[in-house]
Amino acid sequence: MRTHFIAIGGSAMHNLALALHNKGYLITGSDDAIFEPSKTRLDKKGLLPPEMGWFPEKVTSDIEAVILGMHAKADNPELLKAQELGLKIYSYPEFLYEQSKNKTRVVIGGSHGKTTITSMILHVMHFHHIEVDYMVGAQLEGFDTMVHLTEENDFIVLEGDEYLSSPMDRRPKFHLYHPNIALISGIAWDHINVFPTYENYVTQFEIFIQRITNGGILIYNEEDAEVKRLAETAANPIRKLAYTTPKYKVKKGITLLETPEGNMPIEVFGAHNLNNLAGAKWVCQNMGVDQADFYEAIASFKGASKRLEKIAENKNNVAYKDFAHSPSKVAATTKAVKEQYPERKLIACLELHTYSSLNPNFLKEYEGALDPADVAVVFYSPDAVKIKQLDEITAAQIGKAFNREDLIIYTDPAAFQAFLFHLQFDNAGIALLLMSSGNYGGLNFEELKALIQ
Repeated sequence: MRTHFIAIGGSAMHNLALALHNKGYLITGSDDAIFEPSKTRLDKKGLLPPEMGWFPEKVTSDIEAVILGMHAKADNPELLKAQELGLKIYSYPEFLYEQSKNKTRVVIGGSHGKTTITSMILHVMHFHHIEVDYMVGAQLEGFDTMVHLTEENDFIVLEGDEYLSSPMDRRPKFHLYHPNIALISGIAWDHINVFPTYENYVTQFEIFIQRITNGGILIYNEEDAEVKRLAETAANPIRKLAYTTPKYKVKKGITLLETPEGNMPIEVFGAHNLNNLAGAKWVCQNMGVDQADFYEAIASFKGASKRLEKIAENKNNVAYKDFAHSPSKVAATTKAVKEQYPERKLIACLELHTYSSLNPNFLKEYEGALDPADVAVVFYSPDAVKIKQLDEITAAQIGKAFNREDLIIYTDPAAFQAFLFHLQFDNAGIALLLMSSGNYGGLNFEELKALIQ
């Protein structure tokens, strides 16, 4: 099947291109910029465009499917040519649905935790040699790509993002998957550039529940009041399974999960990760993995890339990197690290990087999020605010929003990096937590790691 990608270089798009290439499809694509690791991965498979830019002449009438990435604009020359030729144009989630409409679709939704839960499920399946198709939002240990598609596998596990499908399709991605088994981990207002009110954002999850197939299953976190309300009021003919955070304890920096066979040490930690684990267990059981086999597998799960990822450790100090940026995730991650290392000085550093986090009207959502930290630091770039064409925010606004008098605020990358590199790691007993979906204006993580190892 001849398939053309408009904006092939994106994280999700290039992984889908690789998956279809592995399936035997003839793939072409274009982009105006492609960065690592997408560039090398596409090049290895002979899929890297020979030059950057948009070339309408690449779009010909023999193409059976055009897949449009979010990076492409509505006036993209290749898109206009495809429309002129009357070619079938898919958004990324539309095409995934086409690939999976004859499979049992497992869709993991929620404002936070969906990548981790999806990763846990795939880890368990991989551990027990159960072949499934999948799409996940992070690179996983033991998996070559973030997307895997076959003709023969019965199940497909999809991370259900609530963001928009494409420049032409303004529906949230997870509305297009029509799950047989769905999970919702939690609801915390996000993407305010698309969903301007909390109520509008919550509505997207209501629609997601309504699109579960008749007779399907909704697995939900009943500790989240909004999720519980939506699940309990849903009237469509589905089965509902609630989960809560399992009992656990922390001893000498090791988290012990309470199981029917006794306390079991696990690699991940924090109440939010244990809550994610409970949701993943329900999903796996409904995919045919019994409880004992789930526990056997999950004991070796170390986490998804950039999700509370340990980047350095020595006898006295430890450093973690986390993708956390939403207020609820920042709060949960900060609390989890302090709980795991109560005797250490927790230095929590948050970069405000996303559209929502840099919006003055949204900042108040962060109140208390860094309170468990002994030292709380916020970094943001005024240039990023300008690039996103947002109203200017000041250090005073940030301090008021977090409601913490000793909050340290940096706007200069060099000053922030100087702060980090002058921390006294020698016998100090520090737990360093770096939370961002960016890179703090160019922080060299390898140099930082070298200070601790």
